[in-house]
Amino acid sequence: MKPLQITDYTLTSALGAGRDAHWQPLREGHSGLTACDFFQIDDLDAWVGKVASLDDFRLEGQWASYDCRNNRLAQLALEQDGFIDVVRDATSRYGAKRIGLFMGTSTSGIHQTEQAYLSIDPEKEPLPQWYHESTTHNTYAVTDFVRHYLGIEGFSVTVSTACSSSAKVFASASRAIQSGLCDAAVVGGVDSLCLTTLYGFNALQLVATEKCRPFDMARSGISIGEAGGFALLQPGENRGGVALLGYGESSDAYHMSSPHPQGEGALAAMKAALASAGLAVRDIDYINLHGTGTQANDIAESRAVASLFGRKTPCSSTKGWTGHTLGAAGIVETSLALLCMEHGFMPRTLNSETLDPNLKIEVLLENRYQPLRAVLNNSFGFGGSNCSLVVGCSA
Repeated sequence: MKPLQITDYTLTSALGAGRDAHWQPLREGHSGLTACDFFQIDDLDAWVGKVASLDDFRLEGQWASYDCRNNRLAQLALEQDGFIDVVRDATSRYGAKRIGLFMGTSTSGIHQTEQAYLSIDPEKEPLPQWYHESTTHNTYAVTDFVRHYLGIEGFSVTVSTACSSSAKVFASASRAIQSGLCDAAVVGGVDSLCLTTLYGFNALQLVATEKCRPFDMARSGISIGEAGGFALLQPGENRGGVALLGYGESSDAYHMSSPHPQGEGALAAMKAALASAGLAVRDIDYINLHGTGTQANDIAESRAVASLFGRKTPCSSTKGWTGHTLGAAGIVETSLALLCMEHGFMPRTLNSETLDPNLKIEVLLENRYQPLRAVLNNSFGFGGSNCSLVVGCSA
């Protein structure tokens, strides 16, 4: 594929709002995970990556019908790093109708629905009048909100493929630009905490009672987080800048909630990403692993990485900082990869101390500094929906 400039990007997570809020804790090893105190939960022993400020404001005025935790998170993320100004510049250049929008989410505003059902008065209407499913819970709701908030009018779509959602938006945007559907694209992802995911993953016995420890011998599950992030993709030369160099997607459909034990789908996605970028294994300087902290996912991903890269390529998981942000994981971890490239930095796998001896890959337990020209980012979802992205310096 032809590289696409990543003109600007921004991310918001439990670590804070904007790029600067992520760099210092990333470098110093300060996690954003806290003991779970979300909403009315008092019976779940877990750690979460919570964006606390979402409880402090509401969407009002013309945005009132969109008000929900997910859309508040989208607005907070959009307002960071001067991202809106960059989009406005692109709008002036291309026209509002020629900028596409590609959003990833898994739960969207489902917490608004949860609150609506919890507030039901059996003597009155089934659902409260303040509840608007189409602009909150609907998976397109966050895309519709962002589209109007940014004032762009081009092709727009929501990708909802579990934890690969906001990685796959990069691939969708690349194809749309190549085919002429749009001239530039905003890509992003937003997923917010809700009772459904917290209790659901706990029912699957996948939630750790301590901060997640990816690839550790004693790993016991995930820490769920919430986050939002955006990037602007444009064609053309941007020497010295960063670009989307390639992408790879696969669907192994091995099991509804477990990856192929040998990581066949993950391997196919990584191979396709390298081929798309026109790069060899030796060209990748660092891998941001999916690295959830569950037994099955970590061993499957490690087998896939080992079969392609062996122990030659340093890699780590960044979920110890943000938690597993589900449908937002792709954009958040790609943004973290770009931040690492900017600083010539490879982060350790936070909270992990003793690596599983069955892993045959170079998982970092200490920070490392070195220039990075190309980084591979993995995002793998339930049902075997896999996506790998290659970001790197423009030629």
